[in-house]
Amino acid sequence: MTARTRSLSSLAARSFAGAFAAAGLVALCFSSLAGAQGIAGFNSNQPVNYAADRIELQGRQSRVILSGNVVITQGDLKLTAARTTVAYTNEESLQIQRIDATGGVTVQRGDETAKGAAGVYDFNRRVIILSGGVSLRRGGDTLNGGRLVIDLNSGLSTVDGGAGPRGSQSGRVSGTFSVPTS
Repeated sequence: MTARTRSLSSLAARSFAGAFAAAGLVALCFSSLAGAQGIAGFNSNQPVNYAADRIELQGRQSRVILSGNVVITQGDLKLTAARTTVAYTNEESLQIQRIDATGGVTVQRGDETAKGAAGVYDFNRRVIILSGGVSLRRGGDTLNGGRLVIDLNSGLSTVDGGAGPRGSQSGRVSGTFSVPTS
């Protein structure tokens, strides 16, 4: 074996070991998240309860406008906002299709809290999307970005970076993982 071949083999082994260690670190950080009951994996077939300072039924448009200290709960999932529009169908029975929320939107379940300027809960796709200065908190762990998508079917949550200066897409996702003490 030549010196160059040994050098390349050694480099490949170190790269593999580094990648393995990095993957282990990521798995360790997320393992503390996996045990907690989060927003993803939620049963969206439960009844929806709501309360607000004002409710306006717009029957022809098949929607309800809730405004002022809006609180919507579904099982142990809680959504709060300044204003929401609830779109529904009323064929055989009333079925919520989508909730659009604005004004300090917070979605909470268990010890996980997600916040953003606006949000959409799409009942058909079983997806919750928050946008505008998004933060996701679970215990001591934090994640910040421009847009959060929570897929209730797969349990996958994705955060994209926010818009940078003057609308550029140079924003980044940032956060903090708490480290377990032993």
